[in-house]
Amino acid sequence: MIHAHDIRVRVTAIEDVAARTKRFRFEPVDGGSPPLFAGGAHITVALGDDDGAIRNPYTLSGSPQDRGGYEITVLRTTDSRGGSAFLHEQVRVGQELSISAPINLFPINFLARRHLLIAGGIGITPFLSMTEQLADLGQNFELHYAMTCSGAAPYEAQLRSRLGRRFHRYCSDRGERIDLETLLAGQPLGTHLYVCGPERLIDATIAMATSLGWPSENIHFERFAGPPPGDPFTVRLAKSGQTVTVGQHQTLLEALERAGVEPPSLCRGGACGQCELPVLSAEGELLHYDHFLSEEARAAGHSIMTCVSRLKGRELVLDF
Repeated sequence: MIHAHDIRVRVTAIEDVAARTKRFRFEPVDGGSPPLFAGGAHITVALGDDDGAIRNPYTLSGSPQDRGGYEITVLRTTDSRGGSAFLHEQVRVGQELSISAPINLFPINFLARRHLLIAGGIGITPFLSMTEQLADLGQNFELHYAMTCSGAAPYEAQLRSRLGRRFHRYCSDRGERIDLETLLAGQPLGTHLYVCGPERLIDATIAMATSLGWPSENIHFERFAGPPPGDPFTVRLAKSGQTVTVGQHQTLLEALERAGVEPPSLCRGGACGQCELPVLSAEGELLHYDHFLSEEARAAGHSIMTCVSRLKGRELVLDF
């Protein structure tokens, strides 16, 4: 489903930046300037041959100073629901797509005295725009990047050239690891921490920072793990009486949108809580894949995040 406020864009460039990793540039079809964004923002891209049946969030990896268009960097994942596969295999220069306006759930805190950025793999993408903005503003920061060095790592040369001594590389395939305890313990008061990458890196970084007494408001992270597939099920909307089938590779949110329903949503990655809907009944097991609900809330089963979570069973009834 294409949303009424989507922006129609044309793909103007596609570039291989590493193994299974491509950069895509989008420019508005009408020739105007797209909305402004700040480092850490993302857009949602409508993908698939079936009228944008898949809507995936992608971090903007271009410069916030670029007023001509947006850039995203996409890793072709082996367990793709169809989004990264569609972009890598079917999208061509000149093709038109629909995107959302930028949303920023991973913003820079410009009141910080210092910024410590930790990236792993494709998690480097938000830091491309963030380091550009921090450097332009003369902010105190450094970037630590864990990557696979056996092949070309995305943007390593660009970051090394731009950041100099503020850039630190770790080759995970050579056994190099970020010494989180030493790094986090050695930061001055007023430092803010930002981390993006594999779940294990995010979890380890947050756990270490917390154990060392970092205030929670100084710890920022972004997760965009794709929702796993599952068995089809039916969702019934109690207020409208509408019944919708959720397919194996669809999210609950996508199925509702496909049926012409527009429930609330924002990050589409299970992190912000915007898409939470009340559950009236569930004939089966609720599978919670979000990062928002507490364990207690999950166990209670009173709500579900429609963007990533689903039902293992026959029918789910929502108060919507």
